[in-house]
Amino acid sequence: MQRRHFLTSSMALASGLVIPLGKNAWAATSNNATNRKLIVIMLRGAVDGLNVVTPYGDANYRQLRPTIGLAAPGQEDGSIDLDGYFALHPALHALQPLWEQKKLAFIHASGSPDSSRSHFDAQAYLESGTPGIKRTQDGWMNRLLAALPAESSPIRAISIGPTMPAILSGRALATNIGNSNASNNSPIDRPQVGDAFAQMYRNNEKFSKTYQDARSARKEIASAAMSPTMTQEMINANGGAPLPNGFPKDAAHLATLMRNDSRIQMAFIALGGWDTHANQGAGKGQLANRLAPLGQGLATLAEQLGPLFDDTTIVVMSEFGRTARENGNRGTDHGHGNVMWLLGGRVHGGKVHGDWQGLSSDKLNEGRDLPVTTDFRSVLAQVAERHLRLNDNQLTMVFPSGPGTSTLSLYV
Repeated sequence: MQRRHFLTSSMALASGLVIPLGKNAWAATSNNATNRKLIVIMLRGAVDGLNVVTPYGDANYRQLRPTIGLAAPGQEDGSIDLDGYFALHPALHALQPLWEQKKLAFIHASGSPDSSRSHFDAQAYLESGTPGIKRTQDGWMNRLLAALPAESSPIRAISIGPTMPAILSGRALATNIGNSNASNNSPIDRPQVGDAFAQMYRNNEKFSKTYQDARSARKEIASAAMSPTMTQEMINANGGAPLPNGFPKDAAHLATLMRNDSRIQMAFIALGGWDTHANQGAGKGQLANRLAPLGQGLATLAEQLGPLFDDTTIVVMSEFGRTARENGNRGTDHGHGNVMWLLGGRVHGGKVHGDWQGLSSDKLNEGRDLPVTTDFRSVLAQVAERHLRLNDNQLTMVFPSGPGTSTLSLYV
């Protein structure tokens, strides 16, 4: 996205000046409310973008991934050809029709310019929209909500998950609702509440023992319900986000809400389980088991939004990618560049966008990772501008540190 006014406008806003939209600006913007929608899906834990959209046309790919590399299209458990060079993970076959309809696009080698390999920091930067700046108190979706002209409403932006995410935190009103597949949690599972009950029963030996036994049983049930491949590190990387198993149901629920109430303009869902340090698998296995419900949920969302899908952009993103070379545990470690996904009726679909430089060792970041050649903010800024019709000054409110520039054309 060539935005020659953008950085100048950012500095001007910081100094108290207001620069009007230039006559040569190439996107139509408006101060009027728009009925267009935005849905953001965040994959917490760093999904392996090189096995989501695999560069099977690069000979280095199979050398770097001798056991977890996807088979070429046409082979057993092979990937799904996209353009003769890139292919889609076979577990995402539900998305193939959207690709063929040119309503699905990918931006490869994209991500945060910050080099952090910490899940906590990288997720915070992805949600704040200010990489490298830890003092940001609000999320970019909340700032976007504040910048969009429309009547304020608590259901204008909704999050589906256990808690309100940082990406929607801020002065604009937003609402959080629980996942449809949420576990049968009780207030008593909260440490403060549980400890309060323990104190209340402490002087009654019979009630105290009964209560402690029941509390222990709930913990054991919760532990038994956890996926056997989930490590404590993966749980921490998830940041409280559920696995994608229930995502198709949540997607159908979200589509129903958005169809039935036109006031809902933005939505956010976080999904966990992507920190695949060991036993990642290739066409089948751990990663495939996560991707299958994700792909099915996205296909369900597109289908059940109906005509509303043409006025909707769905963004799928993750905090960073994973190492180009598989590790000794047949998994991948924390990396850098990744792949972003765009779905919608107006996206420039059927194309893998981005400045792809290949997987030769001299092109890898620090000799180990896919580099970031497209700042994630430049993708989001184009969504805000081309899809939601924000002007330059509104964009500086949403991304105050600037998104950088790119030549991508993500909308038709």
